[in-house]
Amino acid sequence: MPGSKSKTLTSLFRAATKLSKEWKSASPSTSAKDAALKQYVSPSSKPSNDSSKSLSEIAAESFNFKSAADYGESSKLLSSELSSILCGDLNSYLSDPEESSNGSCLENVLDVPWLSNVEKCNMSLRRKEIARERKEKWTFKSTQIGRFHQLVKQCACKLGTDTTIKVFGKLGRETGLKEYNALIRLCIEKARESNDEEVSLKQLSKAYQLLKSMKEQGFQVEEESYGSILMYFIDFGMVQEFDFYCELIMDGNADSLARLAYYEMLLWTKVENEDKIEELLYHLSLYDGADKSAFQENYLLALCESDRVEDFVRLLRTIDITKVSSTDFVTNIFKFLGKLLLESFAKMFLQELVTIGIGAKDISKFICNYTSSMPSAVEDVILEFKNLHAELAIRPTSSQYQKLIMYCCELFKVHAALDMVDQMFEAGLTLSLETFNSILEACDKSCEYNLVHRMYPMILCHDIKPNSETFRIMINMTVRIKDFEGAYGMLKDLEKFNMMPTTNMYNAIMGGYFREKDTRAALGVLKRMEDANVKSDSQTFSYLISNCTTEDNISKFLDEMKDSGVQLTKHVYMALINGYAASGQFEKAKQVICDRGVPAKGFNEIRSVLVSALASHGQISDALDIYKEMEEAQCKLEPKAVICLIENLQTEGDLHRLLHLLEQLNGLDQWVDASYRVITYCIRKNHFRSIVNLLKRLVDAYKSDEVAKEVLFDEVFCQIAEQDPINLQLGLDLLQAIKKEIGLLPSRQSLDFLLSACVNAKDLQACYLIWKEYKIAGLPYNILSYVRMYRALLALGDYKSAENILKNIPRDDIHVCSVVKACQTAHGMSAPAKGKKKKRKTGKNVSYKM
Repeated sequence: MPGSKSKTLTSLFRAATKLSKEWKSASPSTSAKDAALKQYVSPSSKPSNDSSKSLSEIAAESFNFKSAADYGESSKLLSSELSSILCGDLNSYLSDPEESSNGSCLENVLDVPWLSNVEKCNMSLRRKEIARERKEKWTFKSTQIGRFHQLVKQCACKLGTDTTIKVFGKLGRETGLKEYNALIRLCIEKARESNDEEVSLKQLSKAYQLLKSMKEQGFQVEEESYGSILMYFIDFGMVQEFDFYCELIMDGNADSLARLAYYEMLLWTKVENEDKIEELLYHLSLYDGADKSAFQENYLLALCESDRVEDFVRLLRTIDITKVSSTDFVTNIFKFLGKLLLESFAKMFLQELVTIGIGAKDISKFICNYTSSMPSAVEDVILEFKNLHAELAIRPTSSQYQKLIMYCCELFKVHAALDMVDQMFEAGLTLSLETFNSILEACDKSCEYNLVHRMYPMILCHDIKPNSETFRIMINMTVRIKDFEGAYGMLKDLEKFNMMPTTNMYNAIMGGYFREKDTRAALGVLKRMEDANVKSDSQTFSYLISNCTTEDNISKFLDEMKDSGVQLTKHVYMALINGYAASGQFEKAKQVICDRGVPAKGFNEIRSVLVSALASHGQISDALDIYKEMEEAQCKLEPKAVICLIENLQTEGDLHRLLHLLEQLNGLDQWVDASYRVITYCIRKNHFRSIVNLLKRLVDAYKSDEVAKEVLFDEVFCQIAEQDPINLQLGLDLLQAIKKEIGLLPSRQSLDFLLSACVNAKDLQACYLIWKEYKIAGLPYNILSYVRMYRALLALGDYKSAENILKNIPRDDIHVCSVVKACQTAHGMSAPAKGKKKKRKTGKNVSYKM
């Protein structure tokens, strides 16, 4: 495991820092009512700000410095009556929504007028908010197809599939492929979710009727329609049902035969019917139709996905790669070869393709597909990529280089990605801005912020034309390493590219200064924004509000927001909560979530911030009350809030509650971080069994990573050694449990921590016991081991044994000598050294006394 990963795990354990006040937005905010917010968070009206004052002047006054260096709601398409059908109470309309076919009832429900008056909104502000949120780490796709599928799903869940089709007919929309496919997927989802066989069969029957209806309507039944149905039968080994549905699909649809062959092979491999598999392969060997390559590809795909390597290789031998007409088929073959590490076939096929004159561009593409599919370390993938190009005497193309770079970025191997970029430049190739930005994002997400100093010169020296997003990420990374001068330098360099600074760029610098508690410098950023004629947005106000310490200052910024036309977003509501909590106004912090303008989609995130803010400021009971309300409403607490609760329940919480909170986390890093906090609590409260159970789960999480497992144990023993008072017996018991129950040997560092714990506990016998554990664990004594043991024996007063250990410490290293002298000064000389001084030999320099 790379050193960076060990550092990350170590920091997860040892850092018990406060939760960040920056919460990432997951969706555009909805409309907010300023008046309503004022009613809840600031009942006493404040005089409006002097319009002649700038925001930086207002901020300077608010932070006690003399100076400092609408959009409305989205338009609705259906009336509230129809909305209530899709989202809520149906009992007043349909007595049996799943089975009802009462035409008059349906007509009464659907005979509603379209809304003619749609509230106008400030589209420029709307676009600005969306752009800002999309430029953060999360990327969201909200396509028309996705929204339509969601609508169909909601209709089908509330009304049933038959009624849904009638609904669309009533709305003047004919039922098309999109509707049918969405409804079929919904039927299969319900069949999978149900444990009742009758319910599942009923949903499968509906799916069959939908397929049949499609054919009757003249639609061609494609894989998008039948794929989910057949996969259901394959997963549950339902052979007869599979054949029954295939007959319907194949009827009058000969083009589907090759693709159905893929599902058929998957079925027989799933049920392990060797005779049928052999039969399919035999018939394929005799088949000589024009679509034989299509059957071969589908069989290969099914065999590869089923890990049938022998059958895959057998079929592969029958393929003449030079006669395959489909480039996509060849591409898939090389992907399969990479996945199964069939290097000999890959080289043979590549050589054959080169022989018949396939262009270097296509060959490079096949090599990239092969290597990037290999389940190997990134370094091995890159090496194979280079070697194959060298063997075939062709140069990698720019597009294939960039595909491999993107592959590295997906795995956060940013150093390898940058090495390949350097090789591209050396070969005279160009790098696209999209790839460059992807590397920046990967560096940002993997916390490799210092690499910005390696990447920024690439823009200046090579033909890369950055955009505002490029500079935003680079400025953010520069700020993360606290190089504020470099960040300002990037802002100045925008002129070289005929670009103007954006609000997000300034916000990144301002946020960095606030994290460093340098309020004066943060306000200086605000002044620079005004001088550059860059307007503040909701994120700017969020930083200002969240760092307020008085209610009056919060009110000033709210008034300024209203005057500036900046909308209240999810970030602002979170900032209000943090600001009120920091100023001790806990009731007002709780009232923020009662405002009618709070965006519905971000409501749980905002409540999670409230839980964190209350817990961080000692209001544990209030935080737990809100958490219980969320649990009762089946709302999930955000991971940061869970970790914050665990952190602040260390003194007041009981173990059962901490373990319950721990189960709310799914992400590995977050769970490991929280687990360590719980382990710390268990160490302090001497909950031995819970520590062992958590360590077992941590080992399971990192079962294939030996280095990571060592770090886990090292940190636990480090905590034991640092406890005051020392609970040495707990450490010794954990050592035995790790060996006997978990089946692992302790690392050298773990034993070093335990040795230090023995010294702090003044337990000489335990010291000897740990000294033997080095040999039991197969860890040979080295210089550091002897020095540590020498110090321990001196500290515990066993001077005779210390003298014996001293004989094993070499004298030719000045640094080791200085450490030994320091130990002697701190704990006294060993017995022989105190009793008698040896005469020094002339001309010999002795580093320390013997």
